[in-house]
Order: sequence, then structure tokens, then C-alpha cells
Amino acid sequence: MQAAVTVTPAQIPELLLGLATVRPVFLWGAPGIGKSSLVRKFAESLGMECVSLLGTQLAPEDLIGVPQIRDGRSVFCPPEAIARDEPYCLFLDELNAATPDVQKAFYSLILDRRIGSYELPVGSVVIGAGNRATDNALARPIASALVNRLTHVHLRASAADWLVWAGENGVHPWVTDYLVDRPDHLWSQPPKTEEPFSTPRSWHMLSDALHSFGPDIGEETLKVVVHGTLTPAHAVSFCGYAKIVRHSFGIEAILKGDASWPARVEDRDLLYYLAEAFRGRLVKELPRRREHVSASMRQTAYRAKSLLVQLAEISVEVAQTVIADDTDGRPVLPAWFLVDAARDMPRLVEARR
Repeated sequence: MQAAVTVTPAQIPELLLGLATVRPVFLWGAPGIGKSSLVRKFAESLGMECVSLLGTQLAPEDLIGVPQIRDGRSVFCPPEAIARDEPYCLFLDELNAATPDVQKAFYSLILDRRIGSYELPVGSVVIGAGNRATDNALARPIASALVNRLTHVHLRASAADWLVWAGENGVHPWVTDYLVDRPDHLWSQPPKTEEPFSTPRSWHMLSDALHSFGPDIGEETLKVVVHGTLTPAHAVSFCGYAKIVRHSFGIEAILKGDASWPARVEDRDLLYYLAEAFRGRLVKELPRRREHVSASMRQTAYRAKSLLVQLAEISVEVAQTVIADDTDGRPVLPAWFLVDAARDMPRLVEARR
């Protein structure tokens, strides 16, 4: 299902309060961005128990129950997890990943708020959640009759929201400080191949590992843990950041001329991170139009070109990341600076193309 409008985690409680209390809601979102925890937190805010049913681990009889004979008639007894006397939040997780037979078994719970002769207590809420087919996750089509009886809410990852949560839940400071600088690394599109990718959940996993190993975690162990949880490019950048934290080696020292670009092969992850920080600084400080360039800015641009030359002497590939276009093919740095770079560093610009 395509999202016309998306919401952040901070918007979910108010939306669910107005929607889920009157009609079933389906929460769409990529893997690892916190759908399940948001629903559980919402149920807790209402003072309700949250009963989670995982669609991929159920068979139809797990919902319908087993038959018993009463007065010569068969009666299906719903499972204890569902058949409750007090209002509760029924969370149908991975609903659209369930088999068609299981989805059909869910119909009566969603549409009629009942299973067999059992009815959900008045005041109960029903919320479904699932990943999208575009996330390379297990997802099956939902029948149009069911789609039309659910209110659909599409969730997107938000670094601002997640960092607030992280600050309240003891997430490792390396993780929070890094994502303050690189909020775009909080989430990445799930890859088509079987490899780790960055999500709020994977950053939390990394935080747990960092807390577990403690401040004396070895460099090789750190690489294993980071590359085992994050998108490869993010992992390289984070390892470079960790080196800066440990050795007080930052972009400021390079800009001031107090330090040089690290040239050792084993410091390539650090070099990538510093190049990204350099790129961010140029985006922030260089004006978009040449006529707005002051004398101090001209000095900054001259120094930047000099540093680019030094960086390219170590690695043209890393230097190219500084002047690269964004993912949509649009220039990130000002056009006038790129023109000057093309004149002074043709080899670097040719590599960019």
C-alpha cells in the first residue's frame, strides 16, 4: 500500500486515541521503526492490557478455538488470550503477513469484534500493523473488503522523535551523539540482499551491545558489532566517529590546520567520517550564490579546495563523497564552488561523473 500522507511516532498517540477507540486501525511502516512498541505504549496510556497476536505464527484454529459439545451442539471455545472479561487492546501484529486462511479468521474480530459466540468487551480497541511489500518484507495482499473497514495510518521514522525517546531510555551516548550529527542515518531503505540495515531498532541493538562491552571495547570487536547491526556505509561512518570520540580527533583540527587527513589504510573509516563532516560543514557555511560570497567566505572556499586536494591525494574516492550529488542526482554543494573545483581539480570532478 502506498502512503499519501505519513506521520511521525510523536503523532501516533493522539491519532490512535481518536481513531482506534471507535474503529479498527492498521498501522503501516517499515521494519524496525517502532510500530509494536508504539501500540503497547498507547494501550498502557489507556490503562489497558495489550494482547499481541503475531500473524505469521498463527493457524486459523488458534483464533477460532477448539470445538466442544454442549447440549448436543458443537461450540467453539476461543483461546484464553482473546476471551477476556475486561476491555483490552487487541494488537494484530504482522496481519498482512499472515496466510489468507488466518486473515479470514481475523475478519470477525476486526469487522464484528467477535469470534464465534464471544464478543470483545465494550471499550476494547483493535489495532493491526504490518510492513509494506516495498520494504522487501513478507507481505500478502489484504482483501478489499477488509482494507475498506480499516483506517490506515502510515508511519515514518523521525530522528527528532527517536532521540527524545533515546534520551529517556538510556541509549548509549555514542549512538545519540552520532545521530544528532547524522539524523539521516537513523533509517535506511531495507536492502534487496540479506545484509543488516539501519533502523531505530538496530541502533537500539547497537546501544545495548555498547553498554554490554563497556568503554574498553576493542576496535575489532566494535567493527564486528557495528557492521552486524547497521547499513554498511553507516557502519563505516560510525566506526570513524568512535575513533574521533576516543582520540579527540575532529574536523575542527583539520580545518584549522592543526591536523592532517588520516592517511593510514586502517584509518579509512575515520577518513570517510571526516569527509562527511567536511561536506556537512561546507553545505552549512557556503552561500548558494556567488554574489553572496563575502571575503571571509572566499577564504573558507579557498581553504576547502586546498583540503579537497589533500584529501584526493589520499583517496579520490573519499574526496568524491564531499562533492557528490544527493540520492536524487541534485548537487548538494553550491554550483559556483563546484565550478571552481572543476577548474582546479579536473581529476576529482571527472571521478564524480
